[in-house]
Amino acid sequence: MIFDTHAHYDNPAFDYDREALIEELPRSGIGAVVNVGADRKSTSRSLELAEKYPYVYGAVGVHPCESESLSEEDILWLGKQTGRERVVAVGEIGLDYYWENVDHQIQKKWFLAQLELAREVGLPVIIHSRDAAKDTLDLMKAARAGEIGGVVHCFSYSREMAREYLNMGFYLGIGGVLTFQNGKRLKEVAGYAPMDALVLETDCPYLAPAPNRGKRNSSLFLPLVAEALAEIKGLSQRSVEEKTWENARRLYRLP
Repeated sequence: MIFDTHAHYDNPAFDYDREALIEELPRSGIGAVVNVGADRKSTSRSLELAEKYPYVYGAVGVHPCESESLSEEDILWLGKQTGRERVVAVGEIGLDYYWENVDHQIQKKWFLAQLELAREVGLPVIIHSRDAAKDTLDLMKAARAGEIGGVVHCFSYSREMAREYLNMGFYLGIGGVLTFQNGKRLKEVAGYAPMDALVLETDCPYLAPAPNRGKRNSSLFLPLVAEALAEIKGLSQRSVEEKTWENARRLYRLP
């Protein structure tokens, strides 16, 4: 079975077939999914999905690109949601300097606030970091994020940056980019990092693996990522699926 550690099935891209697709997952070897919040609305939808399907879990958080209008009241609301039975993480949270639509200082403020929330409630974090390598790492070190634990989702940085996160005890999220012809850097990181620190993810509906690049992504495409990782590691695809399943359950502290 495969564990998709990061999905967005609340996204409008799934409006026309969401129920049928999610119900198909277990029959196709997808045993668990974490649906990840990006703002209050998507967090609420993630929790609804987690309560409806026994193999879906929820993460609560606000993406950096949605953080401009955040308030202390929102943080309190997120805190209340973390007490719900199917919530396994705070996320996705972090920094995104690619889009430049939210002031960097605002992003940093609410990133730190959500890191502290995760510490208070005892949940791991799902980190989003795009074009913000140094600031993300600096803030996480300042916040002693290694004590909180979690995953750097859709890891896109260098082997040297991967070492920093591995030393903090963080997992690295590996998705469709591993299959791209221009995914050399991620392939290097995947080869370098120990299997104990890697988990599979889709970030669906985004980042579908080759040969489906550009199409709507879903957990059904994850065997392609497992196959690519198996080739890099010199392992069988089944052993990669089993090991990343175990890793995901440790990451999200599931029994």
